Amino acid sequence: MAAIGRALYPRGGWWRAARYMVYRLRRLPDPAYKISRGIAAGVFTSFTPLFGLHFFIAAGLAWIMGGNVVASLLATFVGNPVTFPVIAGASVELGARLLGQDHALPLNATFDAFSRVSVELWSNLKGVLTGRPVVWTGFEHFFSNVFMPYLVGGVLIGTVAGVASYLMSRPVISAYQKARIKRLKKKFEKQRRIAQEAAAKRMKKEARDG
Repeated sequence: MAAIGRALYPRGGWWRAARYMVYRLRRLPDPAYKISRGIAAGVFTSFTPLFGLHFFIAAGLAWIMGGNVVASLLATFVGNPVTFPVIAGASVELGARLLGQDHALPLNATFDAFSRVSVELWSNLKGVLTGRPVVWTGFEHFFSNVFMPYLVGGVLIGTVAGVASYLMSRPVISAYQKARIKRLKKKFEKQRRIAQEAAAKRMKKEARDG
């Protein structure tokens, strides 16, 4: 139960987790455009129903796009237990409409279908290993009424969210990097000036003592 609680509500809360993600993104050494491409890949991936594969998909997309892979992994944080109900509900609803289905499954039925098909997949995997019959009773319903609507709707919404995240993050990251470089230059100049003053004082002292 404690492990489940930490997964749903990390230590320090989601706000602290979000701040940590932003901190890590700010510390990445790549140019702003590469980091933003990685963020876009991660955000897009969070809208797909391929749970368990989000890290791999985000990293692959970032690599194809020439983006920062670490940024893509961090950006998958957009999909979390707090946002998944909104993401799943909107994706399934839009996908069902685009596929011409009369109505989308309610949110609780969508999550229940994912739970059932996961149990079925695990049971069939054990069946293959033990020789028991493999039965796909609920997979067809899941694929046509849940997975495909979620995939179609999620890809479209995820594309919009990914592009928006790129357009918003790039100027912010670029401005932060320029300000950070300026601060580092000021710090370096200050240290250099202090070192020069110390060296000058030491030379004057040596001249007096000599």
